[in-house]
Amino acid sequence: MTGDAGARAGRARRADAKRNEKALLDAAAAVFVASGVDAPVRDIAAKAGVGMGTIYRHFPTRADLIVAVYRHQVEACAQAGPALLEAGPTPYAALTKWINLFVDFLVTKHGLAAVLRSDEAGFDTLHAYFLDRLVPVCTELLDAAAGAGEIRPDLDAYELMRGVGNLCIGAESDPRYDARRLVEVLVAGLRQPLP
Repeated sequence: MTGDAGARAGRARRADAKRNEKALLDAAAAVFVASGVDAPVRDIAAKAGVGMGTIYRHFPTRADLIVAVYRHQVEACAQAGPALLEAGPTPYAALTKWINLFVDFLVTKHGLAAVLRSDEAGFDTLHAYFLDRLVPVCTELLDAAAGAGEIRPDLDAYELMRGVGNLCIGAESDPRYDARRLVEVLVAGLRQPLP
């Protein structure tokens, strides 16, 4: 095999490994939402369509998998903001869709956070990563919607994200509580009053 062919094959293997890892993380996140972070690894393997050995090759411990899912979901949420802003009909519509994605992430995050709290330093690092990646995205969406005159201009991204997070606490354990409906009310309240 020539050097160029070997390099192409190596890139193809790395791209394939990244796709497999993304599929594993997506499957793990879905299983965690449905069954909690203590769900059997075999359920994640079945959802991802891989063997359990593949999961353990990528993530030797459950903690490794939980941290990877957390980071993966933060990145997906961070990347969605600018994409929604570019593709959406209005900045407010993009903000609303992003907040819905953020709520989906928070439902999983609460379960992950409970497990990760046993390692306070690791949890603090992941929480800082979460804020560093997502507060600027939320700020960009808020600024765009305020600039378009769709929402009030005095909103702070951290405050909004904290408020949404507080509304989501306990949603997974109380079937009578609809956090998503309350978040929709909150987001609707951001609208700029008509003159």
